[in-house]
Amino acid sequence: MTDTGMFSLAGKVAVIPGGGGGIGVALAQAFAAAGAQVVVSGRHAEALEAAVARVAAAGSEGLAVVADATSEADSDRLVAAALARFGRVDCVVNAVGGGAGKVLHRAEDYPRSDWDWIMELNVRSTIVPTQAAVRAMIAGGHGGAILNISSVRASLGIDAGYSAYVAAKGAISSLTRQWATEWARHGIRVNAIMPTFIDTPQVASLLSDPEFKAGIVGRIPLRRVGETRDVVGPAVFMCSDAAAFVTGQILAIDGGLTATQ
Repeated sequence: MTDTGMFSLAGKVAVIPGGGGGIGVALAQAFAAAGAQVVVSGRHAEALEAAVARVAAAGSEGLAVVADATSEADSDRLVAAALARFGRVDCVVNAVGGGAGKVLHRAEDYPRSDWDWIMELNVRSTIVPTQAAVRAMIAGGHGGAILNISSVRASLGIDAGYSAYVAAKGAISSLTRQWATEWARHGIRVNAIMPTFIDTPQVASLLSDPEFKAGIVGRIPLRRVGETRDVVGPAVFMCSDAAAFVTGQILAIDGGLTATQ
C-alpha cells in the first residue's frame, strides 16, 4: 500500500530564493499547501508580500526577506531569518534565474558583460543561497533537500545566440550532480528540474505573438506550453520523503521535447 503521507511537507521549512517571481510564487503556494512553512526572498518587497499572502491562503505560515541571491551577506541573513523564525531549514528551491532571450549574441562575439550577467543571474544566484542553507543543514544534523532549476537548454543547443544561457544552465545541472555527491554524507539530497518554456507573467508578451507560440508548441509532443502547475508537482515530490532515495537527478519537465532530440 502506498503511503501518501510521504508526499507531505508538514513540519518542514522551505526557503525559496526568487519566491516573488512567476514560478517562485507558484512554488511557495504549493509547498505551503503540502504543509511546509515557507520563506521567500527576492529584491522586491511587494512581490514577496504577495507570495506570503498566497502561502497564508494555502493554510501555512510564510516569511518574506528582501535579499539579493548573489550576495553572501544577504544569503546569510536570509538563512538566519529562517532559523530565527522557524528554527530550521529543510528545503531550498532555487527559483532565481532567467534572461534567456534578453542577451543574444553570436558565439564568436559574445561580450563579457552580458556573459557575466547571465552567469550571475543563474549560477551565482544558485550557489550562494545554497551554500548558506547547507551550512545550516549540516549544523542542524537533520539532512535536507536542495532543488535547482535548470533548463532543457542545458542539454539542447539552439542556433539563436544562447551561448551564455546554455552554459549557465549546464553548470547548474553539473553542480546538482556534484553537490549530491558531496553532501550525501550529511543526508542532504540535491536534485534539479529542467523545464522547457513555462507560461508566466514575465513571458506573457512573447506568448501573445501567435507565431512565436505556435513555434514553441509545434516542437513539444504534448502540444502545449508548460504551466506553473506542471513545475510545482515535481518540485514538491523532489523535496518530500517520497523522494528519499533520489539524489543527483535532473528531471525534464518539457512535454516530451528532449525525447525528440
